[in-house]
Amino acid sequence: MNSSLIFSIVTFVYGFSVIFYVSAWVFKKKLPARLATILLIAAATGNATAILLRWYESYQLGYGHAPLSNLYESLVFFSFVFSAIYLFIEFRYKVHTMGVIASPIPFLAMAYASLQADSQIEPLIPALQSNWLIAHVLTCFLGYAAFAVAFGISLLYFFKASNNDKDSGLRRLVPDTEVLDDLTHRMVTFGFLFLSVGIFTGSIWANQAWGNYWSWDPKETWSLITWLIYAAILHARFMRGWGGKRIAVLSVIGFMAVLFTYFGVNLLPGLHSYQ
Repeated sequence: MNSSLIFSIVTFVYGFSVIFYVSAWVFKKKLPARLATILLIAAATGNATAILLRWYESYQLGYGHAPLSNLYESLVFFSFVFSAIYLFIEFRYKVHTMGVIASPIPFLAMAYASLQADSQIEPLIPALQSNWLIAHVLTCFLGYAAFAVAFGISLLYFFKASNNDKDSGLRRLVPDTEVLDDLTHRMVTFGFLFLSVGIFTGSIWANQAWGNYWSWDPKETWSLITWLIYAAILHARFMRGWGGKRIAVLSVIGFMAVLFTYFGVNLLPGLHSYQ
């Protein structure tokens, strides 16, 4: 069994976890919720196992590099990191209903990777042959995953806050808006710290690879824009006392910037385009 087969199986397991999370929410049953969590844990474990196996396979092919160098590898890594962060929140706050919003994200990322991205293990181009590869990609994707979790929580906030005087039915199963607001803030803070480290390590790597720390490449420019948006969110929170719906709106805007930073810049000429 190779890593590609495990990734394919993991994609289906992620999909089944989505079905059980939705079932648990709609039918208000504990058993589907438990099965959903078990499936998500299994998917994340299989995801991590396949990443390590793919790393080993690269050495067998004579390339020997961490599986973080192209669109396919980055998507499967993102799926694992996102799932790990979400599962931590679920166990910490003991709330399964957030999985309705969270679980589709790794499933969609894995499905997109299998359908749109090249899964072949390729040798690294000279610019990527650096020890900074792991540090840069790892920290950036920890930030991206945290922002994705914050995005999902913000959507739940809008759902919970709508017609809050009629807190019944499905809305009753969603955590209070105060809890969701606090979680959004924590995830944004976590993501901002790791994105900052990612940009810093990337600038050092760029200097080694291309002779300058910053070249205003589309990826660098949009990473900076994303960083500034989340910096503005934290500024509004700490200095202006913003919370609730306004922070949730900014969180959604910030994640749109993340998506463009990750996918949109691939359509532009630059040094960082994932293929």
